[in-house]
Amino acid sequence: MEKLRSLRKQRGISQEKMANAIATDPSNYSRKERGEVRIYDDEWEKLAKFLEVPVEDIKEEVVANIVNNNDSTTFNDNAGNFNQYYTIPNSIIENLQSFIKVLMEQNEALKEENKKLKG
Repeated sequence: MEKLRSLRKQRGISQEKMANAIATDPSNYSRKERGEVRIYDDEWEKLAKFLEVPVEDIKEEVVANIVNNNDSTTFNDNAGNFNQYYTIPNSIIENLQSFIKVLMEQNEALKEENKKLKG
């Protein structure tokens, strides 16, 4: 987000004031400016209006977010438009997979119960 940061600094505007322009806290704005958190289209518009420039003068697209796990499984979130890498411990992945399995079993049981009640 070099264009955005550069223009903000040229104008002597604090990250706090930029954060206020998009109704967020300075810490979150800082992450957005560093490209760690997505800046949504409506936020780009508010920032451009605050800086009194066209959106095109500040908006930069970044590549998709990739999550790389210890077991070499890669998740690609094409909607996120982030350029960050995360390592998720296998224990968390396994826990979530177990939870999904329980939910799927409960869903099947509820479907069967629904069939009996209808029949």
